[in-house]
Amino acid sequence: MSVEYKDYYKILGVSKNAGQDEISKAYKKLARKYHPDLNQGDKQSEEKFKEINEANEVLKDPEKRKLYDQLGPNWQHGQNFQRPPGFENAHFNFQGGPGTGFGASGFSDFFETLFGGGRGFGAAGFGNTGFGNAGFGGTSFGGANFGSFAQRPRKGRDVEAKLDLTLEEAFLGGKKGLTLSGAAGAAPRSLEVSIPAGIKNGARIRLAGQGDPGAQGGESGDLFLKVGIRPHTLFSLDDADVIYDLHLAPWDAALGGKFTVPTLSGKVELSIAPGTGSGKKLRLRGRGLGSGKNKGDQLVRVFIDVQEPPTPEVRALWEQLRQLSERPAEAPENGS
Repeated sequence: MSVEYKDYYKILGVSKNAGQDEISKAYKKLARKYHPDLNQGDKQSEEKFKEINEANEVLKDPEKRKLYDQLGPNWQHGQNFQRPPGFENAHFNFQGGPGTGFGASGFSDFFETLFGGGRGFGAAGFGNTGFGNAGFGGTSFGGANFGSFAQRPRKGRDVEAKLDLTLEEAFLGGKKGLTLSGAAGAAPRSLEVSIPAGIKNGARIRLAGQGDPGAQGGESGDLFLKVGIRPHTLFSLDDADVIYDLHLAPWDAALGGKFTVPTLSGKVELSIAPGTGSGKKLRLRGRGLGSGKNKGDQLVRVFIDVQEPPTPEVRALWEQLRQLSERPAEAPENGS
């Protein structure tokens, strides 16, 4: 999502080099001017009031101001803004609520994109700005509740986590329980996931409403589980195809026959043609991953194992076989 860049210095009418005292004075002056109690029914003043508080929330805080200043002079009002790399590692504690200042009043999309959002202005509220001593009644003007200027509901962030499966779990599908570690201070939570049969490595499962909670009553984000299939002792994967290596003795490859081969759905009997060479691939259709028209196969790769003869007798038989193989065929008799 792209949002409009906000020039907080321009909003408060101060220079980029302004000190904290200058920022504080500018903020108080503008807040008095546009406060909703003094401009009842004026929507423009209400929006200006929110904008002024947001600008002060950033510029009065050295850490947030530093990050904001890193955007650089090339960012001009009206450009589309994308949160810069590295900002996701910055964490801010936004306090506040009804009776403590601006309360549930809204941050702009720009603010929430940059700083991750918040629940209220907290220290930016009027309890700490000296408004009580200025005759404005501390946290309200004539008892006005700042929480009435509610932020619109916002959907929570989508979250991605890894889901490790065995090859058998991916092939068969079904229910699987998992535990997700919560954010700092939050307890882990357990979920039961329905795994589609034949799901492939790298696929994503969407769990609606299981991401970060929304703000101001907004719906929660979604949780995306990225599937990772663990290595298997018998099989390997090529996208949706399952591969099994069948090792044959030379005489089995030469003579052919029927051989038992494991698959993910049970053992099958596979016919090997006489004279099958090493590297030959045989296909068992529909025994791979995926589903429907995209369902993969199982490929059986033939490898011929040649070992040192274990006994003199076996070696002698190999010698005899070589001599017979090298002997030229006898010419047919005349008239035959």
